[in-house]
Amino acid sequence: MKKLTLYLATLSVIFLSACGNNLSDKNETKAPAERNIDKYFKNHDMAYVAEDAVFKNMTTGEETKGRKAIGDMLNYLYSVAFDAQADVKFTMANDSSAVLEAMFTGKHIGDFAGIPATGKAVNVPLCVVYDLNKEGLIQSARFYLLTDVLMQQLKAN
Repeated sequence: MKKLTLYLATLSVIFLSACGNNLSDKNETKAPAERNIDKYFKNHDMAYVAEDAVFKNMTTGEETKGRKAIGDMLNYLYSVAFDAQADVKFTMANDSSAVLEAMFTGKHIGDFAGIPATGKAVNVPLCVVYDLNKEGLIQSARFYLLTDVLMQQLKAN
């Protein structure tokens, strides 16, 4: 039994050492598209969105087309209707697609869906699936914001 424990401990050290070496080089080995999407996840910099991109709200089917319109839509959600941010829980990206799981958190500060500012805190699950073009820019996004949860939070006493 002691030999097995020592063997497993040795394998763990070897595995962790190998992973540690790979993890330290992780950023240098990423494809340009992956580096772009990582930067976009940090601050919604529209430079990483294609001029003719399309973002689709999967709850309503509404599409927002073009870099400027997408930037305006995101600004409205994060800075006008809400003082909010996406608290990132999980991301995954490769050279052609990416996924973001987050919590949309903040405060309701402006009109949203006909509801005037309530000052209420919101905390809503959000998932976005991105398609990247050959230049590594976001070409399309399908976002899933649990609007029923959001509306319950805005209407709650």
